[in-house]
Amino acid sequence: MAAATLPPSHHRLHLHLHLHTPKPSPPRRLRLAAAAAASRLQNPTTTHYPNLPPPAPPPSTSLVAAEEASLAPRRTYRFPGSVPSSPTLPDTADGGLAAAAAVADDAVLRRALEVRRAVAGEVLVAALRGGKVGGLTYIRNLTSRMAPFVDRVVVEAAAMRRDRPELAHQSFNARARVYIEESGLVALVKWFKHNSMTYPQIAKVVCSSSGNLEKVRRMIKWLRSIHVKGEYLGRVLAKGDTFLSRSFEELEEIIYYMESCGVRKDWIGHVVGRCPQLLNLSMDELETRVRFYTDMGMNDNDFGTMVYDYPKALGFFSLEEMNSKVQYLKEFGLSTDELGKLMAFKPQLMACSIEERWKPLVKYLYHLNISRDGMKRMLVVQPTIFCLDLETVIAPKVQFLQDIGVRSDAVGGVLVKFPPVLTYSLYKKIRPVVIFLMTKAAVKQEDIGKVIALDPQLLGCSIVRKLEVSVKYLRSLGIYHFVLGQMVTDFPTLLRYNVDVLRPKYQYLRRVMVRPLIDLVEFPRFFSYSLEDRIVPRHQTLVENRINMKLRYMLTGSDEDFSQRVREAVERRARFEAGNVEASDSQATTDGAEATAPASQDGWEADT
Repeated sequence: MAAATLPPSHHRLHLHLHLHTPKPSPPRRLRLAAAAAASRLQNPTTTHYPNLPPPAPPPSTSLVAAEEASLAPRRTYRFPGSVPSSPTLPDTADGGLAAAAAVADDAVLRRALEVRRAVAGEVLVAALRGGKVGGLTYIRNLTSRMAPFVDRVVVEAAAMRRDRPELAHQSFNARARVYIEESGLVALVKWFKHNSMTYPQIAKVVCSSSGNLEKVRRMIKWLRSIHVKGEYLGRVLAKGDTFLSRSFEELEEIIYYMESCGVRKDWIGHVVGRCPQLLNLSMDELETRVRFYTDMGMNDNDFGTMVYDYPKALGFFSLEEMNSKVQYLKEFGLSTDELGKLMAFKPQLMACSIEERWKPLVKYLYHLNISRDGMKRMLVVQPTIFCLDLETVIAPKVQFLQDIGVRSDAVGGVLVKFPPVLTYSLYKKIRPVVIFLMTKAAVKQEDIGKVIALDPQLLGCSIVRKLEVSVKYLRSLGIYHFVLGQMVTDFPTLLRYNVDVLRPKYQYLRRVMVRPLIDLVEFPRFFSYSLEDRIVPRHQTLVENRINMKLRYMLTGSDEDFSQRVREAVERRARFEAGNVEASDSQATTDGAEATAPASQDGWEADT
């Protein structure tokens, strides 16, 4: 055999090659050299020794690290977001490597926390979707606003691994799902949505409870006990900032104090539902606010009614803002008692801004020649005016009055005489009345401004129940259409009297006084005088003295003026009967001039 005849040196060569081979699979160059040496060894005639390659260079540091990494045991499986343990780096004199490692660890921790938050958010979305709370878009919008509750889920799910051994072997997802189910969030969110709460409000309530949803359920039960009903339950929970953290004893003390101040027990739910900020007040602050109104002369009934009408007047605005508004209203000349009555009647004044609403309105009224006393009357008669917007509500109505013929210097008098005109709808109330007066009541276009200026209360009358009924009755008396327009122009208040007031006076005029209809047409103010106190007594006086005079001279003036006219008429008749015709005629001319003067004064009393 050829292999047996190999010299010992060849055996040593084969051993040497295996000892110096750096890897099981040598490089291509070494493999070629080994193949050549093997071919020479198999040829016995070969007398040359093989050429050995130079020794391999020492491996690099990265190659060593790669070998160590390949030989390290496999990393154990962890859930997404877990933080792997890293070896502690030795402290160096420079400290830069340790600082860089700390920054890297912080970034790893932050990323891990974000991953857990994302996982908890997905678990929450799955739980809400499984509970059929709403659509996917609604649920994701709700979850995006519940970041504090998601953090709570992360913390509680992590704590379950330590505190609850039966859940220690479960994954983070499973523990998060268990916490969400045990908290009862799904049922609570469905209840909130059923009570018309929006998803921002739901998220606010859930996050403000600090994860204690049982406290929210007990608070809902307590709110129901004080008669907070329907959708206001959700509003109270959403708008109440800190009362969820207060004890029920403190809340009961607030309710009891409001009841003692005049707010009825069955009103409490209405008040709290519309101003939940009341539950955030301390007892000292609440007492100060109540004393602020009672010092203006309000009794318990007025205070309770005011709080019921506008609960925000008690608990929404700051004391500084309330004091500034009260001081501004006092500048109109209101006394403290008048101001208290005004606030009890219109507490919504507290919601108006001084700079944005009241000052521009006062300046506008001043340019309409309305004095401070006139503004005071407008404020007392119709305080709603100071709550209206100037540009969109008040100014268009003033412009309309000027357009129909009311003089600019008389517009202020119209507003002072009848302030509610500014609160009526321009297109549903004011314009239809003006059109009715110009068509059905036959008021001429050039006289309509005069009619409104003389009696602006016509703009507040109902067309169907008042104006149309009066016009039909007057036309039924035989008054022509154009004649009625003249009567209304002379005496616009004629259309505001009830038919029950007009009928007995007309019957007395025609049946007892036996006066023609022309007398009524010439003096329509006849209907403004009291039948029992003015018309009947003076008519009887004329009958007793056997004299007669026009209605204008009969009814106008005071009783002394009327007695003087009667004496003069009796004297004229006596002289006439004595045959002194010339003296009677001259005296009649003088008396007629005297009788005309009081008639121009138009002293008349309204019939109520």
